Amino acid sequence: MRQNENVFTNIDLPLFFAMILLMIFGIATVYSVSFNPNHPLLFAPSEKYGKQFIWLCVSLFVGFLILLINSEIYRKYAEYLFVFTILMLVLVLFMPPVHGARAWLGFGGLGIQPAEFAKISTALLMAKWVAQTNIKLQNMRTVSETVGIILLPSLLVALQPDAGTLLVFTSFLFVLYREGISFDPIVFRLLRLVTRFKFTSTWVGTHFIPLLFFMVILCVFSLYTSESSLKLGENVVVSGTAGMIFAVTGLALLVLGAVFLWGFKRFRVKNLIILLGSYLFAVLLISSVSIFFNQLAAPHQKNRIELVLGLKEDPNGSDYNRNRAMASVGSGQFLGKGYKKASVSSVKTNHVPESETDFIFCPFAEEWGFVGSLVLVLLYLFLLFRIFFIAERQRSVFFRVYCYCVGMILFYHFAINIGMNIGLAPVIGIPLPFMSYGGSSLLSFTIMLFILLKLDSQRKDVLR
Repeated sequence: MRQNENVFTNIDLPLFFAMILLMIFGIATVYSVSFNPNHPLLFAPSEKYGKQFIWLCVSLFVGFLILLINSEIYRKYAEYLFVFTILMLVLVLFMPPVHGARAWLGFGGLGIQPAEFAKISTALLMAKWVAQTNIKLQNMRTVSETVGIILLPSLLVALQPDAGTLLVFTSFLFVLYREGISFDPIVFRLLRLVTRFKFTSTWVGTHFIPLLFFMVILCVFSLYTSESSLKLGENVVVSGTAGMIFAVTGLALLVLGAVFLWGFKRFRVKNLIILLGSYLFAVLLISSVSIFFNQLAAPHQKNRIELVLGLKEDPNGSDYNRNRAMASVGSGQFLGKGYKKASVSSVKTNHVPESETDFIFCPFAEEWGFVGSLVLVLLYLFLLFRIFFIAERQRSVFFRVYCYCVGMILFYHFAINIGMNIGLAPVIGIPLPFMSYGGSSLLSFTIMLFILLKLDSQRKDVLR
């Protein structure tokens, strides 16, 4: 592989400048929300904006170093980087908890969050593994090992516990679906155990990832309706769970009727077994979701989910952060209050806790209003679409998979954080990329994107 004479002339400038613009928005918002008139300089090391500015400089310095390194090193040492971050995730479990989670490693006055960097190493290793795997020759071992790459750091993050980061790791599953990784080997084994039939392929295995997320949506609806009831007559009252089962039964009968009208002879018995099995599984899932939710979910997690679904209200307790965040966003109205004029989300008033970290969107929306918020959302969407565009133009499978991993990680952070700030998602503590205060988050996202820029700059030199 030959090296380009000047990598800086080959980087994707639209993506680079979109990232820089988000960094500027981020440091400006942190400066505004936590401004201290006694230390007005941006680089005041005693203030949060001063620390964030230092992290910004360090992140950009590391990023430009990445552009000077041969991109082949990321493929060559992907396993070692993965093992190193796994060891860090194990080590962090023995650290004292911070805000109820063992997620930080402290070095003097410096603290880093290994889970943020585990996303990078997982993306690199998964890209390398998928590039080496022949999709047409998938078996139980290859699929299990691919899923294991995602599962291992996910389990360690769950032990911290960090629900937000754990949720982000599920984004890698969509990358597997994009690359055509089928879960047929696992589905085959389960179906053979239950039915004794030998299957060659299944629609369930091929589309397992979207089906999995459909089941999650089904669980949410089941949970939402479990506390409600439907009155069918003066003396007939049906619970929400029973109503969901009736709805699924009606859908199954509709599909089954269409099958018989189309021609039962063309519809093989194995497919009928899959249809009936899916129906029974859906009924079982609907019936049990409420039980599992009440028995297994932690109290604070139950509170957050119930608040988001509107099953309970607690404006001055568990729902305080979400209510204050929505009040802050709404107070910005159409054009906002102006820079450094946020009152609801200011650190001084403390109406919105963590307004410079997980709720950084609140002061931005309060200062710049609907127009500014729309510009920020469009900038993030441009960043995401640019990443996916870059992914599709790669000739190397390794490069393409890594780009999609980065895109999905950023999408999860963006969608969940914004949803959290406007009341559409539970408060699970997830930073807004390049905007939220925090060195680990800023450094990891910067490294992530600069590796992508480096790989893309050499796309014409690498074939695999």
